[in-house]
Amino acid sequence: FNQSSHLIVHQSTHTRERPYKCGKCGKSFQTSYRLLRHQQIHTEERPFCCLGCGKNFRKNTHLVQH
Repeated sequence: FNQSSHLIVHQSTHTRERPYKCGKCGKSFQTSYRLLRHQQIHTEERPFCCLGCGKNFRKNTHLVQH
C-alpha cells in the first residue's frame, strides 16, 4: 500500500471493524468518507447538477449516466 491509511482500511475488512456510525439510522462504515457519502441519503443533498436541464443528482455517477 502506498499510504498507511489504505492499509488501515484494508485491515478493517478482515476484522469487520466499522467505527463510523450514522446517527440517523445506525448503519456503520469502515471510513468517515463512506459515512459522509451515506449521510447524503438522509439530507437529500444533490450536489451534482446537469448543465443541460438543471436536474440535480446525489452522485456524480448518476449525473454521468443521465
